[in-house]
Amino acid sequence: MDEDFKDIPTTTLADVLGRAQVMDIGIRPLWAGGPRLAGPAFTVQCPPGDNLMLHAAIYRAEPGSVIVVESGDLDYALAGGNVCAVAQRRGVAAFVADGLIRDLGEVRELGFPVFARGVIPIPGAKQALGTHGAVANCGGVAVAAGDIVVADEEGVVVVPAARRAETLAAARAKLAKEAAETLDDWEAAHRAKIDQALAGLGFTG
Repeated sequence: MDEDFKDIPTTTLADVLGRAQVMDIGIRPLWAGGPRLAGPAFTVQCPPGDNLMLHAAIYRAEPGSVIVVESGDLDYALAGGNVCAVAQRRGVAAFVADGLIRDLGEVRELGFPVFARGVIPIPGAKQALGTHGAVANCGGVAVAAGDIVVADEEGVVVVPAARRAETLAAARAKLAKEAAETLDDWEAAHRAKIDQALAGLGFTG
């Protein structure tokens, strides 16, 4: 778990980093009410229909890691309840998967965070090699090993490792500014901004 980022909302990080670092809306929390999480990415590529490399990753990822999986497969589950239970026991912070899982009830009961495209009851095979540590394309974002993954009910944002310090500083500054601003202050600034935008487009209504 990355303690520096776990208290920063994904909305704030999205404002700082822009659209390119935000996973698409298909990558969602599969059970509601979980806490925000943040941790370094352990990247996995699984061939379509096969989950061997994700299952191997739970024994190789460091505690606190977020296992990020590229599969692009919506026909077979990448993991189920027991895999999530072992990952949780070994200290993995979460799965963020461009794919599906199964045994959602068990995963919800465990309280293990999974962000993915959905669920399906049939498991994948364990017959093909993929990769660990290569860049994984997940939710439209290229995720490198060691990038910081922040996820909450709003979605998933990836902070490139090389931009960690500047992103953290910008996010904290933004949150501090927002905390010091009253709703009246915000409304006045917002109205001025909107009126200026309308005037610039020739709107006079």
